[in-house]
Amino acid sequence: MNAPRYHINLFWPAEDGCWIADVPDLPYCSAHGETPDEAVREVQVAIELFIESLRDHGDPIPEPRYRAAPGERIAA
Repeated sequence: MNAPRYHINLFWPAEDGCWIADVPDLPYCSAHGETPDEAVREVQVAIELFIESLRDHGDPIPEPRYRAAPGERIAA
């Protein structure tokens, strides 16, 4: 079974001093890293664990719904 593909927001808040990746369709699902690639790799692990937890508890898996604003870049 293929897992849904969720949009990932990636940003650098100066106050945190690291890259943050979050998933708008999965509340509280986020990760950080010293590089953008590391943050994305870490949030992909978080997504897998988030979905696994939902399945384990019999909760529904949210469909990807987030759509980027016009002109916003989306990573594949």
